[in-house]
Amino acid sequence: MVQESAITEEMRSAVGVDSPPVVYDIEKGAVKKFALAIEDPNPLYQDENVARKTEYGGIIAPPTFPSMLRNPAVVDKVFNFKTPLKGLLNGGNELEYLKPIKVGDVISVTAKLVDIKERTGAMGKMIFFFAETAYKNQKGEVVCLGRQTLIRHEVKEKK
Repeated sequence: MVQESAITEEMRSAVGVDSPPVVYDIEKGAVKKFALAIEDPNPLYQDENVARKTEYGGIIAPPTFPSMLRNPAVVDKVFNFKTPLKGLLNGGNELEYLKPIKVGDVISVTAKLVDIKERTGAMGKMIFFFAETAYKNQKGEVVCLGRQTLIRHEVKEKK
């Protein structure tokens, strides 16, 4: 007996489609607040006088800063797909840093599904959605790449 796939045509047609960009102006106050929130005292993130004398020529954002530059399009899409798999898990995130994000940059964030896989595991049937997010500055340079795995799964009734 062949089991029917939980991956729908709607899901398949979403693979490879870039979302519209979400644009962020990177300003000094936001970078400083983020650095304070993560308790990173590095003067590159807070002190204009120190940062100006470095190779960057001014304040840069901490490496984890792109995590707050969100484009919810893929997560929203995965959450709203019609499927009997009602559970949703974050299967992991990673960021690859290519260039520093500087105060004054304008960052455009686009996201897309790049692959879908179906598996059966301890929770039953699961669909793994693999997404990529590109962070580009005002020059069109990719400054960071993000990868995320989202998992839709069966939700078993509690006994």
